[in-house]
Amino acid sequence: MEVNGAEADAEDLRVLARATYAHFSSMQARDRAVRGLDLHLKRLDGSTRELFGTGLDADRVRSCVRHALRDRPDGATVRVTVFSRHHEAVVRGEDVEPDVAVAMSAPLAARTSPVRLRTVAYERDLPHVKHAGTFGLVRHRRQAVRAGYDDALFTDRHGRVSEASISNIGFFDGERVVWPEAAVLPGITMQLLQRGLAAKGIPSGRREIHRRELGAWASGTPALAAFLTNSISPAVPVAGIDEAALTVDPEVTNLLVDCYGTNPWQTV
Repeated sequence: MEVNGAEADAEDLRVLARATYAHFSSMQARDRAVRGLDLHLKRLDGSTRELFGTGLDADRVRSCVRHALRDRPDGATVRVTVFSRHHEAVVRGEDVEPDVAVAMSAPLAARTSPVRLRTVAYERDLPHVKHAGTFGLVRHRRQAVRAGYDDALFTDRHGRVSEASISNIGFFDGERVVWPEAAVLPGITMQLLQRGLAAKGIPSGRREIHRRELGAWASGTPALAAFLTNSISPAVPVAGIDEAALTVDPEVTNLLVDCYGTNPWQTV
């Protein structure tokens, strides 16, 4: 863990442990490069402006990440957290210069084995920001796992499908990819998939998807395929949502992974 480009000390760790007003972005780095680095930097700057009232310079973030990666040429899981040591000023509504923490851990391999989801009505606070308020996400995922599923799939107050606990969800109807029209986190990997789909001439778009539709859509022709996407795995097939069984087609998964792979690695 480093804070502002230096090894975190005990005070840094104490503040971070209590930092509930913070936001972050997670990424996989290989050979000191990241896919979608430009999107991560844009996310971090935009969220910093919204939460702290000041921007976050991209070169500052890159410098912090480069420094943390100096002894990890083969790869790492990187989490960049933006917080403030000056909590009282934040609470007073003042604009503050943020602090940047970079946490490093072992690189993670993408998952491609199918998962089953359980729907639950839940809406995150400030859903378009990847913030530190993850209690509800963990609670609902834990409850889904204890019930025999792999993750929770959220629906909003209108019954619309939105996102999973730490993933976006997409649907493939045999011709195009459909993303839920709802308040969700615009995931970096989702955005990279959208770029890759466009590069391969595969249409994609957003529309409202209601929980009640899934059973009929799954049994239609062609059958519905669904997948999760996050910073670790670009395309995890969904085998079922509640009682609805969905098509798991390895060709669809391979197609999505190939689309994701069209995005170049960007040097930090």
